[in-house]
Amino acid sequence: MKKIICVFTLSLFIAGCGNDTLNVEPNDRYTEDSFWTSESNAMMGLTGSYAVLRNEGLFGGTATPLWEETATPNAYNYDNSGGWNVIGAGTQTGTNSSIIITRWDDSYRGIGRCNTLLAKIDGVSMDAALKNRMKGEAAFLRGLYYSILATYYGGVPLILAQPDPVTQSALPRNTRAEVVEQVLKDLDQAAAVLPVKYTAGTDIGRATKGAALALKAKVLLFEASPLNNPSGDVAKWKLAADAAKAVIDLAGTGYALFADYRRLFLPANDNSVESIFDVQFMAPQLGSSFDLVGRQYNTNAPVRDLVNAYLMKDGLPQSQSPLYDAANPHNNRDPRMYQTIVYPGDTFQGEVVTPSRFVVTGYGTKKYTIYDKEANSNNLQGGRSEINYMVMRFADVLLTYAEAQNEAVAAPDASILEAVNKVRVRAGMPKVTEGKTKAEMREIIRLERRVEFAGEGMYYTDIRRWKTAETVLNGPIFTYAAKPIMTRTFNAQRDYWWPIPDVQRDRNPKLEQNNGY
Repeated sequence: MKKIICVFTLSLFIAGCGNDTLNVEPNDRYTEDSFWTSESNAMMGLTGSYAVLRNEGLFGGTATPLWEETATPNAYNYDNSGGWNVIGAGTQTGTNSSIIITRWDDSYRGIGRCNTLLAKIDGVSMDAALKNRMKGEAAFLRGLYYSILATYYGGVPLILAQPDPVTQSALPRNTRAEVVEQVLKDLDQAAAVLPVKYTAGTDIGRATKGAALALKAKVLLFEASPLNNPSGDVAKWKLAADAAKAVIDLAGTGYALFADYRRLFLPANDNSVESIFDVQFMAPQLGSSFDLVGRQYNTNAPVRDLVNAYLMKDGLPQSQSPLYDAANPHNNRDPRMYQTIVYPGDTFQGEVVTPSRFVVTGYGTKKYTIYDKEANSNNLQGGRSEINYMVMRFADVLLTYAEAQNEAVAAPDASILEAVNKVRVRAGMPKVTEGKTKAEMREIIRLERRVEFAGEGMYYTDIRRWKTAETVLNGPIFTYAAKPIMTRTFNAQRDYWWPIPDVQRDRNPKLEQNNGY
């Protein structure tokens, strides 16, 4: 299903002043007071709140969410695009990584737009039901933007009023707990008023009840995980499981796993039954460069450790499976490997792949591109990709439920196996059988998340919240031929949180820096 995006600009109303030389109201632009006067303008303001999602610091730009993978053991970014490689190397500071700077800026840009709408919309004469829904959408978006800040920086200034540089430029950081509390409040407010689905084509891509509940589940999962829950409080895991279950219980209204894993990531299947919340892209005005990065730049190059992580197609790891052949290590793997990664000996764009095709590691990425085995002469350039980025999809909800429920109960129950096996069966992998211990199921779910979401930029948050980053990000990464590329480091006393950008602390000395920076 193809999305429809409302593109807006604040039109200039050019008119002469005539003889009214004392008229000081600008008549060639909107002012704060003149803009919030109609339903159509309020809708433009809401559209602007969504538009920030496509910015470089969040889910758009050239390929920001795809580059996030390169801060993990899954991939390598040879030219530090977006500032991600210094994070992967453990050498980030408050000045040397553009993503650390722009993610803060863009998150607050989105928050400011949401706050302005929530402050102004009650004064707009418009349909009451639509106004209430728009408030819910803005609350969802504000919750999303603040959840991003809390996930990467920890505590940040909690601003709920429309932008005012006089009063807001010297605010200290709120605690992370205070920010998360507000996020959950916003998401509960949104879930209470947003529809389960939209019927009008022009509303495709808007936040829904399911999106609010799914984001709540992700936030609670992060809170329940070892990084933020070192005591292992089971009650926190139960809250996360319940939130994910609320989305699963909506499945009868439309959510399901899309049948074809590879085709899920093609523009023809944007906003599919698996999509819960997408960032909408449309070329040429509002496109990304996902295709160009995957086909040519290779700045999200997979590494050998990711390939080795894929199980064999019999469901066993390569160290245990009789199907593994060291001379042909790419054979007989989990089908998702072939639908995600291009490897030496594969066929890509009608040609057999040699190690020099993707010279960085020998591997390329086909997920989130239009390119695959078949010859394709449509060599999309920068800004011309229009594959949506799925911030949340149903497979994520299923695995969120499985992980949280596994930690919340004494031993794995049938509902955990059912959730995991839905994802595995769609992939073409054998089901997980009964009889697994809690610890065994934990590792199964973590591996399942790694391969199911490989290339999508989710693993960086996963290894941080599991507190495994200090293990998996300390050591070398390798090419397809086991040649070391670089040795990464991760300081467990510092690197689980990003530094507050120096430019922000220069503007506001009350912003205390995170430990170690």
